[in-house]
Amino acid sequence: MVKITVDMVRKKAEHHDRLLAPLEEIALHQENIEKIEYLQDWCPKLKILLMQSNLIAKIENLNKLKHLTYLNLALNNIEIIENLERCESLQKLDLTLNFIGIIVSVESLCDNYNLENLYLTGNPCTDYDNYRDFVIGTLPQLTSLDGKEIERSDRIKALQNLPVIKSDILFEQGNYIHQRKSQKSRLERTINEKWENEYKDMDTDERNKKFWAEKSEHAPEVRYEMERMRQLKLKSYETPEKTEDKRVYKFFAPDGRPFNINQAKVDFMFTDTEPEKYILDLAVYKYLDTSLLDIDIQPNYVRVMIKGKIFQLHLPEDVDTTNSTAQRSQITGHLVITMPKANIIVKNKPKVSETIQKSVERKVKKNVLIDKSSEQSTREYLEIGPSDKILDFTKITEPKTPPNFIDRRLKFHEKQPPPDFVDNPEVPDLI
Repeated sequence: MVKITVDMVRKKAEHHDRLLAPLEEIALHQENIEKIEYLQDWCPKLKILLMQSNLIAKIENLNKLKHLTYLNLALNNIEIIENLERCESLQKLDLTLNFIGIIVSVESLCDNYNLENLYLTGNPCTDYDNYRDFVIGTLPQLTSLDGKEIERSDRIKALQNLPVIKSDILFEQGNYIHQRKSQKSRLERTINEKWENEYKDMDTDERNKKFWAEKSEHAPEVRYEMERMRQLKLKSYETPEKTEDKRVYKFFAPDGRPFNINQAKVDFMFTDTEPEKYILDLAVYKYLDTSLLDIDIQPNYVRVMIKGKIFQLHLPEDVDTTNSTAQRSQITGHLVITMPKANIIVKNKPKVSETIQKSVERKVKKNVLIDKSSEQSTREYLEIGPSDKILDFTKITEPKTPPNFIDRRLKFHEKQPPPDFVDNPEVPDLI
């Protein structure tokens, strides 16, 4: 049994950008559909619905299609006209080659006042006497029946004789209903017996040859059986799909060396230019959820599971797994794994001179007491230059003297006596 699915309807709506809500026309013919469903909810604006050449047995689930103007259900298994009263915009209804024998069911179309064209060709009801007059008299809104235009005289004649015509129609319809019940039970029993006895031990080709050579009746059960045989024949011609054996990846060589594996086929860049660490840059898919990544860093290899696919890389040297880090870029999606090397040789630091070391030790000492009342206080020496030359900055300055006095003394030393100067000893020295 084939059901109507969203994918099926979207596939038929390619010209509408696969949108269902605004869809106005759809063709679902030759799909082996057995039931009408979901269309009135998915496509409420449908105007044209083509569902001919299917296995539909009942008209249903179309009452919400208020804009439907053309409905084609030809070549199906419909036996009664029903459930179209609320399709008020319906103008054309095609029920050609179905199994409608209950002709009074056309009375359900009386409320479809816009209905103008009706096709019932190939149905059992067309074999009734006065079939055309009964339909014309029952549906006065029709302008054409079975592709033939209805004249005004035909309508008047049908309305005048409608009570008599209807009684004859009901009699013929009763006979058909009785025959149809016996036919249905007989066909179901015959088909079941064939499948249990004759067809059970036959191969597909032999069974199809026998079935198509037999004479069949015109009934819904036979149409179902024809489709069943056709499907079985198609399946016999289908070649079974070859299932490729999944490759089993080995992580390690027999000697324990890790293999390099890139099952995910992602681009990567491995950097070992820096002496103290390795950097692995994996071009992970940009929109892949980080929860789908599983990172395992071991001393001699790194393994990343990308959505179940393996990426493994053997490392030239052992790394420190404890201090390794992994970061994900929010812009590009790249995964960057930083792995410090485990055995790093640290060069010796330059020795500090003994004098500088002693100076630092003196400054670090605590609890140094300084006696402010005593004239002598602890003096510290600033060491500049080599350790063998120690400068004493305690004598770098002299006591301050008044500036005027210094100027006068300088002038006194600088001034020279004139040549005719005679020093008188009795004159005292200037102070």
